[in-house]
Amino acid sequence: MNNSEKKRMNGEAEEENEEDVEDEGRDAWERTYTDERSWEALEEDESGLLQPIDNKAIYHSQYRRRLQSLSATSAASRIQKGLIRFLCVVVDLSKAAGEMDFKPSRMAVIAKHVEAFIREFFDQNPLSQIGLVIIKDGVAQSLTELGGSPEAHIKALMVKLGCAGDSSLQNALELVHDTLHKIPSYGHREVLILYSALSTCDPGDIMETIQKCKKAKLRCSVIGLSAEMFVCKHLCQETGGSYMVALDEGHFKELLLEHAPPPPALAEFAIANLIKMGFPQRAAEGSIAICSCHREAKVGEGYICPRCKARVCELPTECRFCGLTLVSSPHLARSYHHLFPIEPFTEVSARQLELSRVASKTCFSCRESLLTPGAACTKCKQYFCLDCDIYIHESLHNCPGCESRRITPAAASATMS
Repeated sequence: MNNSEKKRMNGEAEEENEEDVEDEGRDAWERTYTDERSWEALEEDESGLLQPIDNKAIYHSQYRRRLQSLSATSAASRIQKGLIRFLCVVVDLSKAAGEMDFKPSRMAVIAKHVEAFIREFFDQNPLSQIGLVIIKDGVAQSLTELGGSPEAHIKALMVKLGCAGDSSLQNALELVHDTLHKIPSYGHREVLILYSALSTCDPGDIMETIQKCKKAKLRCSVIGLSAEMFVCKHLCQETGGSYMVALDEGHFKELLLEHAPPPPALAEFAIANLIKMGFPQRAAEGSIAICSCHREAKVGEGYICPRCKARVCELPTECRFCGLTLVSSPHLARSYHHLFPIEPFTEVSARQLELSRVASKTCFSCRESLLTPGAACTKCKQYFCLDCDIYIHESLHNCPGCESRRITPAAASATMS
């Protein structure tokens, strides 16, 4: 190595050290605004000065709009929802997923939000199942079979991350069709495609495959990360799904989570059916048996099928031997709120709250002061902050004010004694 190269390398090292020293010398708020695209987190106030965007207020407004639209749809007509869903999530991992218009890349953004979507899906649909399919090198590959374990799906996806080759939409549709057309009539067959590419490399006529999916009653929805494609729009129109293109990471997350709640059931599935279900008992501690899911011996884990006495790892699932649907009572209880959801609370401004006759200006749930706009239940007339409003409608599914009214004075005195 000559002297000029040594001097150049020493100079680069000194520049890096100077940058590190500058970062250490900045305050926390300064380092926040020196990040890339930091201007997107700023807005101009009424006086013309810059201030950080209140993401909490934006999230609350988006939630209120979504809740009002859902309530308006439900009020217009009585809609039957599909509570037992079989969803195939198709993730496009072609070379287009390596584009960096979504930071740090489309693939990283998809992986992060698919993980959150899987957890939210099973929270909203405890009786449903998910299967993962990836598209890479022009081939569709089944990553996980239909199952009810979120951890198994997430682990399998994180292991297979990596983009290469072209994308083939037809191969993906053929694979999900072979998987979902065997589903019983009471199950709602859905496909969610996260598509990054701007083209599809297919071995045959994709229009025939789309008609095959339509005949099998597959509801196909697509979320695009590039520009709009005619074939994706045609697929969604033919099968009754939705097609949207994400504008940025926040919009992509919002579009993805919209598919977590149960959608309105198709007319073909709106017929009432009786479904045989089994409530298995938990295996005794220390017992050794071969698991029918993984075909390996396990000690004291899993559940025993009440019909054939086979061992399964987790619920809900379908027994591999007798085909009985195995669930637990909490799964049915968690599905109840989809049938009778809580009515949206009425939004109350700070001025309205100030003029009200309520002596306590605190949230009925968390007891925090209502210094900001809140919401009021239409039945019990109790006031809640926006955070509790979101928690009640999206997680708790019961109004604390209405539930407290159901406690009779005799029951309350008995409880206190």
